[in-house]
Amino acid sequence: MLFPTIRLVWADGGYAGKLVDYATSTLGITVQIVSKLAGQVGFVVLPRTWCVERTFSWINRCRRTVRDYERPPEHHTATTYWAMITIMGRRLARHQAAGRTIPQPARAP
Repeated sequence: MLFPTIRLVWADGGYAGKLVDYATSTLGITVQIVSKLAGQVGFVVLPRTWCVERTFSWINRCRRTVRDYERPPEHHTATTYWAMITIMGRRLARHQAAGRTIPQPARAP
C-alpha cells in the first residue's frame, strides 16, 4: 500500500464509478462521493470539498507551484512538499509565539 494511513477519501461526482471500485478492491480505501442535494439550485458549498480547494490555494501561494516549471515530476513533488512544510512551519510558529510573552526592556524614568 502506497499510503497506509489513508482510509477515507472524499471525491465529487466526477470520480464515481470504476475509481470507487478500484480504490476499494485494490487500495483498501473507502471513497465517499460528495453530491449535490436533490433540488439544489445555484451555488452551494458542498461538505468536505472546500478542504481540498483551500489546500490547493495555500499551495499555489508559493511561486514555483503556480505553474509547472519543473521538468521531472520528482521536482514538482518536492516543491509541493516544501510549500506545505513552509505553511505548517508558519502555523506552528504562530501558535507558539501567541502563548509566549516577550520580556519588555525597562524604561527610563
